[in-house]
Amino acid sequence: MDLRERLNSSKPVSPERDPFAEVKSRVHFTVIGDLGPQLYNVSMDPEALRERVLADVRDQLAQETGISRDDRQRIALEITDDILGHGPLERLLADETVTEIMVNGPFEIWIERGGRLYPSDVQFNDDSHLRRIINKMVAQVGRRIDESSPMVDARLPDGSRVNAVIPPLSLSGPLITIRKFSRRRLTFDDMVKLGTLNQETVEFLQRCIKAQLNMLISGGTGSGKTTLLNALSTAIPDEERIVTIEDAAELRLNQTHVLRLEARPKDLAGENEVPIRALVRNSLRMRPDRIIVGEVRGAEALDMLQAMNTGHDGSLSTVHANSSRDALARIETMVLMSGYDLPVRAIREQVSSALDGIIHLERLEDGSRRVTSITEVQRMESDVITLQELFKFEVDEVTREGTILGGLRATGLRPTFIQKFEKRGIALPLSLFRTSEPEQQFGTAAVGTAGQ
Repeated sequence: MDLRERLNSSKPVSPERDPFAEVKSRVHFTVIGDLGPQLYNVSMDPEALRERVLADVRDQLAQETGISRDDRQRIALEITDDILGHGPLERLLADETVTEIMVNGPFEIWIERGGRLYPSDVQFNDDSHLRRIINKMVAQVGRRIDESSPMVDARLPDGSRVNAVIPPLSLSGPLITIRKFSRRRLTFDDMVKLGTLNQETVEFLQRCIKAQLNMLISGGTGSGKTTLLNALSTAIPDEERIVTIEDAAELRLNQTHVLRLEARPKDLAGENEVPIRALVRNSLRMRPDRIIVGEVRGAEALDMLQAMNTGHDGSLSTVHANSSRDALARIETMVLMSGYDLPVRAIREQVSSALDGIIHLERLEDGSRRVTSITEVQRMESDVITLQELFKFEVDEVTREGTILGGLRATGLRPTFIQKFEKRGIALPLSLFRTSEPEQQFGTAAVGTAGQ
């Protein structure tokens, strides 16, 4: 019975304990005790260190009896991964098709592939084995996790995001969620092939970036916000000075003049925290042409709006929201979190003046990630910010396999920010906004993309 059948059955899941768990643990601690500080020698070549550890592990395993040759080789590699890497998760981290890893305790691990969830046959030996790997992950970036601080956000050396929760907060044992960092940055051409965008909207968005419009990318968790933000950044001219501000560094910009700032959490003493808001304020003194905030999630929304309203046109950011209208409501709420007693109308005037457009993404039922709306943020009418949808996702058909066919299509409305394009000498063909027949504009199936 595989893991999916066991999880769906009425009987509780009974983990199959690794018969070599005690051997692995014994050899693991023996090798660590023998090598000691050599494991943390940063000047040593990683490949040479791995060969040294693997040789020591094999020497220790040679003293164990009753193990076949194939099992001995497999165990040696697993112990080496435990000592130098992330144990059983190494195989999943190396798999390019896996975009997310979800560890629900030591014996239940799920993966996301192509936008869908699948059970994995990978397991840890026990809770202590899983805790050991969690401690290694968070220690690499100077964080800690224990009973007094049982929840942590961290980042692997390759940029993958890690969230870990342990008892007493978790009643299911230690939990890890890893959002993998794609080694290959998706381009606009890739997104057109995958169905996330079409050629017309790509041309429009590229012109928006060159015309220095302030754009906000909204969407749910894993909908592809950071992936799209990376793609949009390719349209920024190479001679501009760009400051990126992130909670955990994920953006990869190829321009020559990029300054990267990353927020710092509290240290072991609960002090020395540097939030995103402080970095946004400081970036204004760094003479940026553009400010890119990886994600707005708190009081820094006010500082971001102030930056957009004080001459830093062309700024980009992302926000979690269910729709373009909800994104504006979330921005309002986050501004109120700044602690200033501002009237709602004043906040909305700031938002309508700062933002030019909102790009909304969704992860659809078939696992595909699509841009479902591109909306212009207009001015205030009474106490309401007026929005005008320029491109909208329309579903043509859902196949028997559940694949959604459809695409972005122009609504026929022309944007009012055309003068900004003219001021900067950027051509904006009005033919981009003409409605067209579904089969002429877009009609291919989409597959999942690697997203945020």
